Parts: sequence; structure tokens; C-alpha cells
Amino acid sequence: MYCELRMKRIMFQTISQEITAMVELDQKARAKNRRDGKTWDKRIDVRNTKRLSGIVRQIGWPTRSKVGKRASHGAWLLAQHADLDRHFQHSCLLYMRAESPPEVELRDVAHLEDRVRLGFGLSQVYGTQFDQVDGRHIPRPIGDPANVNRRRKSMGLDTLRQNIARMYRKYPMKNK
Repeated sequence: MYCELRMKRIMFQTISQEITAMVELDQKARAKNRRDGKTWDKRIDVRNTKRLSGIVRQIGWPTRSKVGKRASHGAWLLAQHADLDRHFQHSCLLYMRAESPPEVELRDVAHLEDRVRLGFGLSQVYGTQFDQVDGRHIPRPIGDPANVNRRRKSMGLDTLRQNIARMYRKYPMKNK
């Protein structure tokens, strides 16, 4: 049975490969920018957003059954980085909300929900978005912070405290 599940073909193999390549470029460029702080080229986000928009028009949201687990998560990442087109970013959130697990990861929905809300000037729900302030990782404004960990748990996320600790490991503080 396990072998049968592993061998199940995805519907859009070429699109899956394309999304994966877009994500690899995105992540490579962002890693370089984190190291030197001056190499970001916003044309990467513009190009990726435009192509992801075309993919969504063509096949709907790139779910696991359509493009596989890796590319589906990658599509979310590209939407997460589509800050230059907030309305498209919001439409991606709506598409993702319309799907159910395991077609999309709830944690991805939570991250995009927070990103979209902050982009439109609202507080975040799950506390997934941070700023670096005075040598610390600070969550951007959270609505109803007393219940944030309950909401995070419902989306498969760890506690806010655990997330903050991971932020320090993953994203060292920038030099002043």
C-alpha cells in the first residue's frame, strides 16, 4: 500500500518542476541577500508572482495532488513573497482556504493569512511574521495575543515562544 501511495502520479509534472525551480532561485537569492544585505533584486518576486498567477489561472491552486507536496509548499512560498501584489497574494490565500488538508498545509495557510493581514494594515492572527528590532526578533502586531498559542496549535504550529527561539537560530541578527 505504501508503495502504491508513493508511486501515485501528480497531475501537472511540468508545472511542479517549474515551481520547484522558481523556489530554488528565490531561496538562493534570499540567502545571498541575508549574507550581504544588498543583493536583493525585486524583479525575482515580480517574475515569480506573474508566473504563479498564470499557473493559478491555468490549474487553480497548486495542491499536493496537482503538483506534489514539495511544489505545493513552494507555491505557498512564492505567494508569501508576492508582497508587491497584495491583491494576488490575498487571492492565493482564498484559494488555499478553499482546499483542505492534506491538499494544502494548514501551517502554510496560517503564514499567508498573517502576511496578507499585515499587508493590508491589520494585525496578524497566528504570530508568524517578525521584525528585527534592537537586536531582537519581535512578532509584528498580533490580535488577541492571549489566545495566539491556541490558534497556532489549531494550524499545526508550535508555540510563539518556540517559534521565537527558532527565529534566532535560523535568522541571526543583522549587523548594525
